[in-house]
Amino acid sequence: MPDTDMAVTADDGTRLAGTLTLPDGPGPHPAVLLLHGSGPLDRDGNTPALPVNLGPPLTAALAAAGVATLRLDRRGAGATPGRWRAAGFTGNRRDAAAALDALAAHPDVRAGAVGVVGHSEGALHAMALGSRPDVRAVVLLAGYARTGEDALRRQVRSIVATLPAPVRLLRRPIRAVSARVLARIERTGTDEARVAGVPVNARWLRENLAHDTRGDLAAITAPVLAVTGGKDLQIDPADLDVIRRLVRGEAEVHRVPDLTHVLRRDPGRHTLRSYRRLLREPVDADLLALVTTWLARRLAPAPCGASAERPTA
Repeated sequence: MPDTDMAVTADDGTRLAGTLTLPDGPGPHPAVLLLHGSGPLDRDGNTPALPVNLGPPLTAALAAAGVATLRLDRRGAGATPGRWRAAGFTGNRRDAAAALDALAAHPDVRAGAVGVVGHSEGALHAMALGSRPDVRAVVLLAGYARTGEDALRRQVRSIVATLPAPVRLLRRPIRAVSARVLARIERTGTDEARVAGVPVNARWLRENLAHDTRGDLAAITAPVLAVTGGKDLQIDPADLDVIRRLVRGEAEVHRVPDLTHVLRRDPGRHTLRSYRRLLREPVDADLLALVTTWLARRLAPAPCGASAERPTA
């Protein structure tokens, strides 16, 4: 499973640093672009405060199944220069498109066998890239089907519901404060704003709040695998039904019991405070197997005459 450094030139000339993981054996190989969640994440999907670490186990599993993977350091993270707050939501999307172009043009990548895998924010960008004719498979891990503002409001309600009973009594004031904060951010015109003295990514929030993923989903014709955990506090699993209805091509959806937003299972009472404990565990093995098998069927099918499992619908 050879790893090679691969830099992608963004539309503004920034060199986005990353890793291309190739399967053993001669190429060209089918390949996917892996897009991580929000924030200044490195190519493995990590920040010091939230090391999701999706990159290494997923790329290893895909390489074993014959599929290459490209993953990048976001601007201002790892070896990529810049400021992540200046990129915004639409900037992250443009960087993802540039990475997909570079991956499809790579000599070790098979023409017509390129897909995209996205987690959280990455799933939203994967939805947009999924309408491209050169994308043959789309995997959405914890992606929503609504506006960003609706998704954030639902997230606040979901998190408040997990708080201790005395705090839940304050849910109406909390929602009112949240609404005022959103309104203030929507009025800003800067990359960054301060809320209660804390810097927030104002550009990213403005652009994300206004974006409606349903238009992107309706434009996808490639096969789609959408997976959301039954205990995801940040994404409504009910959106899986909307995803399945909107995608024009094949759409396979899974609501995985006990799976959380950080792609680990939590059989107990799940709250945001559970993340620290869960992130000491590996990414859910069944999820990795599901994604790997599904992608291999669509991007690296068995040769004629060889036995292969029948794809599920």
